[in-house]
Amino acid sequence: MLFNSFQFLLFFPTVTLVYFLIPHRWRWLHLLLASCVFYAAFIPAYLLILLFMIVVDYIAGIMIEDASPARRKRFLIISILTNVGILSIFKYYNFFIDNVNSLISVVGIPTHPFPMSSLILPIGLSFHTFQAMSYTIEVYRGNRQAERHFGIYALYVMFYPQLVAGPIERPQNMLHQFHERKYFDYTNLTEGLKQMLWGLFKKVVIADRLGLFVNEVYNHTGDYRGLTFVAATVFFSFQIYCDFSGYSSIAIGAARVMGFDLMKNFDTPYLSRSIREFWQRWHISLSTWFRDYVYIPLGGNKVSTGRWYYNLFITFLISGIWHGANWTFVIWGALHGAYVLAAITNPFRPWIDRIGTRIPLWAGVAGDRIVVFVLVSFAWIFFRSNSLADSVHIVRSIADLSSYDLSQLSFRLVPENKHSVYTIDMLFGWIWIFFLIVTEIVFSKYSFQRLATPIRWATYIVGIIIILLLGVFENNEFIYFQF
Repeated sequence: MLFNSFQFLLFFPTVTLVYFLIPHRWRWLHLLLASCVFYAAFIPAYLLILLFMIVVDYIAGIMIEDASPARRKRFLIISILTNVGILSIFKYYNFFIDNVNSLISVVGIPTHPFPMSSLILPIGLSFHTFQAMSYTIEVYRGNRQAERHFGIYALYVMFYPQLVAGPIERPQNMLHQFHERKYFDYTNLTEGLKQMLWGLFKKVVIADRLGLFVNEVYNHTGDYRGLTFVAATVFFSFQIYCDFSGYSSIAIGAARVMGFDLMKNFDTPYLSRSIREFWQRWHISLSTWFRDYVYIPLGGNKVSTGRWYYNLFITFLISGIWHGANWTFVIWGALHGAYVLAAITNPFRPWIDRIGTRIPLWAGVAGDRIVVFVLVSFAWIFFRSNSLADSVHIVRSIADLSSYDLSQLSFRLVPENKHSVYTIDMLFGWIWIFFLIVTEIVFSKYSFQRLATPIRWATYIVGIIIILLLGVFENNEFIYFQF
C-alpha cells in the first residue's frame, strides 16, 4: 500500500482510531494485523518470506541470550546467514549469474549459460532485513535482552509506517515502545499530521513532478544532450531527496500520531559543507547502521592509516551494493568512498583554509555547499542511470561543452518529438526546487512554530490545496521501495 494512495487515506485513520479504542493488551495484535494488510497490498505471498525471517531471528535471539559464550556466536551466524542468504537470492542472484555468464562468454568456455531467476524482489526487503539483523547483533552484544513475546518481535520487524523504506530502527528504540501503554495526545496528533502533510507535499508535488522530466530524459538518453542532462541530474538530486525524505516524514508522522517515536532520517543534507557531513544528514538510519555494524567492526579509525582508509572505502562500497544489484550502484558507492578519502588526504587543504580566511563567511559556506552538491549530483548520475552504458553516455555528453545549446532548456508547450514531455514541467521543477531550498534554509534557522497561529493554519490550507491541484497522483511508488 502506498502512502500517496486513496487506500492509505482510508487505512491510516481507521487503523489509528481502532488502535486508541481497543484495550492496550490487544493493540500489538491490531497493529500486527494492520501491518500484514499493508504489506499484502503489494504481493501477499511475500508475507511468508517475512514470517520465515521473523521466526528464525526470534528463535536466534532467545538462543543467543540463553546459550553459553562458546555457542552464542554460532546462533548469530545462523541468523545473519539466513537473512543475507534470502536477500542475496532475491536481490543479487541475477546480478551474479549475469556476470558469470558474461565472463564465460568472454573466456570462450563451451557451456550453456546459467539460468536467470524470475523471482520479483519483495518490497523493502533490504530494510526489514537490516532491521532484523540489528536485533540479533544487539542481543549478541548484550545491549538488548531477547524479546520473548513473539507478536511484539514480529511487530518490531513489520510495523507498517517504516516497514518498506525505513527508518531502519534499532531494538533499543522500538521494542519497549510496543510494550508501553499509549494514550491519545493532541500534540502528537497535530505534530504527526503536519509531518505527514509536509512529507506528502514533498512526494507528490515536488518529487513526482520532477520525476516527469527526469524519467523522460534518463529513459531516453539517446534523444538528449548536455544541458538537458545537467538539468535532469539536478532535478533527480532533488527528486530522490524529496521522495525519500517525504516517505520518512510520512512514516515518522504516522507513528507519532499513535505515540511512537521513530528516529530522524534526514536533516537538510544539501546544506552540508562536506561529504562526511552529508552522510551525517542523509539517510541517517542507514549510515549509522553501516557505521555500527560494518565500519566499527572492521576496526574503524582505531587502526593503521592504510587500514582506516580501507575500512572507509569498503563501507561505502558495501553501501552501494546494498542499494542495488547493478554496477552503477557499485560505482556510486565507490565514488562516495573516494570523495571521503580525497577530503582526508587532500594536500591542498592548508591553502584552501588560508583562502577561506580571506573571503566572507557566507561565500565560504555557499562555496562548500555548492561543491558538495555538485559531487553528490555527479554520483547520482550512476545511481539513476538504467545501465552503465547510459551513465557513461550521460557523463560524456555533460563533459562535451560543444554540445551545449540554450535551446535545450527552452520552455515550449509542444513536444519536440514523440519522447518529449511538456517542457512546462521543467519550469515547474525549477520553481519547486527554489521553494524547497528557501524553505529549508529559513526553517533551519527559524522555527515554524514561532509564526502566528493564523499564518500557520493558512500555510496548512494552502499546502493541502496545492497538493490537490498540482500533485501528481498516479500511484507512483517511492524510489527506495526497489531496495
